[in-house]
Parts: sequence; structure tokens; C-alpha cells
Amino acid sequence: MPGGNEVVPVVNSLSTVFSNVILTQDWHPPGHSSFASSHDAKTVMDVIDMPYGPQVLWPDHCVQGTPGAAFHDGLDTGHVGLIIRKGFRRQIDSYSAFAENDHRTPTGLAGYLREREIPRIFLCGLAMDFCVRYSAMDARTEGFDVVVIEDACRAIDMDGSLDAAMKDMAGAGVTIIKSGDLVR
Repeated sequence: MPGGNEVVPVVNSLSTVFSNVILTQDWHPPGHSSFASSHDAKTVMDVIDMPYGPQVLWPDHCVQGTPGAAFHDGLDTGHVGLIIRKGFRRQIDSYSAFAENDHRTPTGLAGYLREREIPRIFLCGLAMDFCVRYSAMDARTEGFDVVVIEDACRAIDMDGSLDAAMKDMAGAGVTIIKSGDLVR
């Protein structure tokens, strides 16, 4: 993703502000249903109907056990308390840190946060208009206060998806800030 590497130093500086740090990791099996290569006559960014709704088809990415699924070499993971792996079920994608794309299958993150009495979450990462957006919206649905750190995110911006994400998040009561509001 263009500019994706640029968020790493910002994320590293932000992680020192928080006592609870959680990462998500796309962890797709080979031949995942969200890969364009898994569908005849389909190309990257085509949208198909799946049993759970529309699905954007992506290039093969974050395949389990490959270097492409690893966290960026520069990302400081030493203080991370939990890693949520997403998209590991072959027939369903998962953008949100809270639920698979069927909006019925939870990841367990909401329970983890409630157990630790964490009512407010701060989100950053890739991609603002997909994984961050869906995580923010699901977190609001789950009753959490949500803050998105805009300059610690990058977007794909497919056909206006970034503007749509920003409008959806604002409409759901998600607060958007800059990293400078937390670290100097």
C-alpha cells in the first residue's frame, strides 16, 4: 500500500502512550475466497456476492506463514499484549478486529476489552477505509468509545471509499485526531 511504511514510526511512538496494545494481523490461508486469484475471470478490486454480502477481491496477500503476513520489520511489538488474527477462515474475510465480515462471528476482542475494563479504544493502521473503518464501526456497535488516529493510518481509497469511511465513522460518533494530540 502506498505510504503504508510511513505509519510505522508514528505507531511506534504512539504505542508508548498506552498500557494496553493490541495488534491485528491478516492471516489468510492460500486460496482465500477474498483473493481475486481464487475466482475465474475476476480481477483485483472486482466485487462479488458472498453469502455474507459484497466482497472486494484483493491480490493474494498476508498468506499464513509467509513474509508477506509478517509485521513490518520496524514495528516495535515487544510491548504487545494481544494479537488478533483475521481472515484465517478460507470462506470468509475479516476487515474488523471485532467480527468477521458476516457480522456474526466474533473475534473475541470485545470480551477481552470488557474483561480488562477498557471502555475507550484508539485505532490506527492499514487500511483506513477498510480494516480501520470496520473496526471502528463494530467497536461503536459494541458500545466502546472510539478514537481514530488519522496520521497513523493510510487508505486504499477505492472509488471514494476513504470519504465514505470518514463520513460513516463521524456519523457513528468516532472521534478523529492526529498523533500530535497524544505525543509531542
